[in-house]
Amino acid sequence: MEKDDLIQHLEQETQVFKNTAIKDAFLAIDRKDFVEPDYEVEAYEDYALPMIDGQTFTKPTALGYMLELLDPKKGHTVLNIGSGSGYLAALLAHMVGEDGKVLALEINPAILELSKKYLSKYKDLPIELVQADKDTGYYRGAPYDRIVSGVAFPNKETAMELMIQLVHGGIMVIPIGDKLIQFERVSDDDFYETEFEGFLFDDYIGKGADKPEGDDEDMDQDDNQDDDSDDGQNDKITDEY
Repeated sequence: MEKDDLIQHLEQETQVFKNTAIKDAFLAIDRKDFVEPDYEVEAYEDYALPMIDGQTFTKPTALGYMLELLDPKKGHTVLNIGSGSGYLAALLAHMVGEDGKVLALEINPAILELSKKYLSKYKDLPIELVQADKDTGYYRGAPYDRIVSGVAFPNKETAMELMIQLVHGGIMVIPIGDKLIQFERVSDDDFYETEFEGFLFDDYIGKGADKPEGDDEDMDQDDNQDDDSDDGQNDKITDEY
């Protein structure tokens, strides 16, 4: 499949280009520039590809869906939890434009170097790569208009440390267990949330990662973390963040 075939697939079949800004970003940022050399021939296929250190490169449909929920605008400041290959950061940076900024955190030094290598082809994009520590988020750059993560947070308590780094009216899209959750901050203490089921994610490894969601919460991540379902409804969004 060629790039034009992928764009047509995302637009007509999986229909993740309802926001034309997302299509523009996929046209401007070439996925082939971010895949390992051994997998360049598969760069325009709509499935995950291997990266280094056992990490994977997220399928385009899943990225498009996350961007639709996130809805980044020109001039926004976006926190991208995990730089991965740098592809998502590049898509975000194209969408926020020269007046915006994307801060991409990565805790794995080897992957951070990989991000730097691939993003060197897009030097004009407003991206800052940051070596992450165990803290949740990045207070130094807060507040953010948008926050996005592709690793599964263990509970809402841990995710709350990210939520409070949002501006009022800001949106965060993160996985908790096997659900993709869209949060909108409406005041200092109030958030609207919408859940989307049927996703599998790698685990978040920062602060609070050893605190699983309690049984009293409406979250269940025990059944679906280890394998994909047979019905093809699960999209594994991993490490592209």
